[in-house]
Amino acid sequence: QVQLVESGGGLVQAGGSLRLSCAASGRTFSSYAMGWFRQAPGKEREFVTAITRSGGSTYYADSVKGRFTISRDNAKNTVYLQMNSLKPEDTAVYYCAADVSTVILRNGPAYWGHGTQVTVSS
Repeated sequence: QVQLVESGGGLVQAGGSLRLSCAASGRTFSSYAMGWFRQAPGKEREFVTAITRSGGSTYYADSVKGRFTISRDNAKNTVYLQMNSLKPEDTAVYYCAADVSTVILRNGPAYWGHGTQVTVSS
């Protein structure tokens, strides 16, 4: 089993930045593709971004391209989400996710974190 714990959420004004972290434990971190999803009030959970096992490739939802950056540090068993130019519509609970590949992860991750709240005020 893999346990994922997010941190770094909070309240920020529109146009500001926030950095989320996801610490993994259990299985070897480098064996998993990692990603982030989010769920806003009244909406379905949606894919945000994913990164391959080695960090060589990244993928982003159109809504966050150019503003969000995913990265990973396999030595620290941690994945990050740098969020810049935040908008009120980015307000959501953000969930860390893991699976054996980015393709599988995007369509239903094997492992989920507990989530961290991000609120962007106008």
